[in-house]
Formats: sequence, C-alpha cells, structure tokens
Amino acid sequence: MAGGEAKKSDLGTRAVSAVVMVAVAGTALWLGGWLWALFVGAIAAGVLWEWRGLVRGFAATPMQQTLWSLGGIFYIGFATAMLLFLRSEFFPVIASLSVILAVIGTDIGAYFAGRTFGGPKIAPSISPSKTWSGLAGGMVGASLAFAGLMAFQHQAAGGGPQPQWSQAVFFGCFTAVVAQAGDFFESWMKRRAGVKDSGKLIPGHGGLFDRVDGLLAVVFVGES
Repeated sequence: MAGGEAKKSDLGTRAVSAVVMVAVAGTALWLGGWLWALFVGAIAAGVLWEWRGLVRGFAATPMQQTLWSLGGIFYIGFATAMLLFLRSEFFPVIASLSVILAVIGTDIGAYFAGRTFGGPKIAPSISPSKTWSGLAGGMVGASLAFAGLMAFQHQAAGGGPQPQWSQAVFFGCFTAVVAQAGDFFESWMKRRAGVKDSGKLIPGHGGLFDRVDGLLAVVFVGES
C-alpha cells in the first residue's frame, strides 16, 4: 500500500511539474522575441551544466573532460541556435511549434504504448524501460501531432488542396526515431556516470537534460 501511495504521489508531482513546464514554455514560444531567446538560453545553460556534471562522472582524464565539454557546447549550442532561428521573423510560429509538439507526441505515445503493450526491449543495457512497442507508439504520437497541425493550417487557410497526410507519417516516424536516439544517448551518458537523472531541478522529472534530450537530437539532426 505504501508503495502504491508513493507512486500516486510521484505521478501527481510529475503531472503538476509537466503542466507548469508546458505553460511556461508555451507562453515564451507564443510571445517569441527576447522572451523566447531568454527562455531557450536559460534552458541551454542548464543543460550544459548538467552535461558537464555527467561528463565528470565518467571522463577519466582532463583531456577527455575537455573534449566532451567541447562536444556538449557544439551539440547544445547548435540545437539552441536552430530553435531560436525557427522562431525568428523568417518563420511562422508553426515551424517551431510543430517540432516541439511532435517531440511531445513522441514522448506521450511511447509512454502509453510501452506501458500498455510492453514487449521486447530495444537496448536494455542502456535504457531498460524502452520497448519496440513504445517506439511504435511514439511514431503514432508524432504523426498525429503533425497531422493535427496540418489540419489546423488547412482549416485556417480556408480550405484548398488537401494536406499530404503521408508527409505527417514520414516526419512523425523520423521525429520519433531521432528523439528516441537522443533519449538513448543521454541514458548512455547517465549509465556511464552512474546516476539515474541528469539533475534534480524539476520535481518528478529529474533534470533539464532529461526533459529535452529528444528535442535536442531532433533539432540538431533535422536542421543539420
């Protein structure tokens, strides 16, 4: 009974934290400009700090620490620059919104499909909870996110040619695979460092890197 109560309490904490995160990130994204830049910059600084903390847990020499730190600066810095660029005056807000919602769709679809169907693990030595059914659910979730945005755009435009739904499926599958790869990469770093979470900043969710690992990978690969 105590274990069940703890799980319920943790689920409530995770839910509240998720609502707060979505509200803050959504407001910053919608308003754009300096507020979005400040928000993304703060998240990037926090992720880099956690990255360096993980590196210190497994890099054996100062040279290895330096190389990993430089790699983190490049990886996180490039993804950050692309997120800022996608929300600049050169693109409508739907450009950055579609990427973020697709990654969220991946996480939600993977979570529920994995919990519901279970099945074979993808790489149990790196991330024991990730299953092939979860990946399939992530593909469905991301595809639905793209399809929903395409339908919204079509309606907002007052009709016209029907959206190419196959594109939603293609980009949904691509996003899910890359996002899961980003998740595995961070899990691999945590395994080597011997920690469960990248940090403790977000109640019930761990660190910032734990929350944006998939998004970083999608933006980095998709915009490279």
